[in-house]
Amino acid sequence: MSDPLKSRVVRHSPATGTGSPDVWGIYEPDTGSIQYICADPATKKAALIDVVWNFDHRNYRFSTESMDQVLDLVRENGLEVVWVLDTHPHADHVMASAQLKERIGAPNAIGALVPEIAGIWADLYNLPDAFDPDRDFDRLFAEGETFKFGELDMKIMLSPGHTLGSITYLCGDAAFVHDTLMQPDVGTSRSDFPGGKTSELWDSIQDILALPGDTRLFVGHDYGGPDRDEPMWEATVAEHKAHNKHVKDGTDRDEYIKLRQERDATLPLPNRILAALQVNLRGGRLPQAEDDGHRYLKLPVNRFD
Repeated sequence: MSDPLKSRVVRHSPATGTGSPDVWGIYEPDTGSIQYICADPATKKAALIDVVWNFDHRNYRFSTESMDQVLDLVRENGLEVVWVLDTHPHADHVMASAQLKERIGAPNAIGALVPEIAGIWADLYNLPDAFDPDRDFDRLFAEGETFKFGELDMKIMLSPGHTLGSITYLCGDAAFVHDTLMQPDVGTSRSDFPGGKTSELWDSIQDILALPGDTRLFVGHDYGGPDRDEPMWEATVAEHKAHNKHVKDGTDRDEYIKLRQERDATLPLPNRILAALQVNLRGGRLPQAEDDGHRYLKLPVNRFD
């Protein structure tokens, strides 16, 4: 029997009524990432969220099987992609943003504070002129902004903590909450990357859990759970408030911050982070080719504990 955690799993979460989107979640097993298609049932207009450009960190080679799978689902369901969205510059996978924009022509977007993240990492890489999010993204969304696709409204919630510029996309009763919450049996995401802050992650999660109880929360990652060997990525606000092992109702803020920081202190850097961020902070583009026609990434040494 195949291991679901090592397979590409797809699930459809149907719209629940007026103003509610159809959502497809596509599990990417190499990084435990969940990619999303958010679509208007009436017009078939769709947004892609956090799609992966596959990167083999052992051989430093890129491939497109994940974005190909997402685009196959788009075609199979008769959808038209009108936005390519990311919630933050990912540390554990390379974003497919630029590749998708080139392939399908839809504009790409991310949060308005990403230039501040780029400044932190430009210093860590000693690449002062490498990153320009205003150049590499069509929109940098700020807190409270809204935009339409089809007949649906998408609202931006600033959700710092995991990174200082992470955003949540809220569409009707669906919220794409990225690396804030994990599934209720796992808890929450780490907050120890440069620019991250545990107290801000707590505050962001409280804002998310203040949404209506039937809001479907779609998380950014899953690696299984204590008693679960298949990937999951959807639970309601009510389910998180009742059962999330880190932040359920009654959790003390200071106890959570202590628990999260102690846990984060035991975690190594993700194995793709130093390559991924150089690409993601360029909107999913590789550096320019050098005089030999090849492209190169730069890796800082002894900059992290």
